Amino acid sequence: MTTEHVLPRRLYYAVFTALVVLTAITVLAARLDLGPMNSVVALSIAVLKASLVVLYFMHVRYGSRLVWVFVGAGVLWLFLMISITLGDYVSRGW
Repeated sequence: MTTEHVLPRRLYYAVFTALVVLTAITVLAARLDLGPMNSVVALSIAVLKASLVVLYFMHVRYGSRLVWVFVGAGVLWLFLMISITLGDYVSRGW
């Protein structure tokens, strides 16, 4: 027997509004000259937007612990692949 969370529509509208606002902030941040912080700001906003999508639109927030384990494994694998790629990129100058 499966139980599903029925979420109110206003929650989806609130998350959608947050995504639109964060997109506008991304556009505004792209127009500012923040020097080396441009990438940090853009990636921070992108991670926040991706987290909202995964948590609410993919229903991970109300998922079982097994779902959280698989999401965590995916995030861990992503960081592993990024660190290996950056390690290769940084060591090319030697």
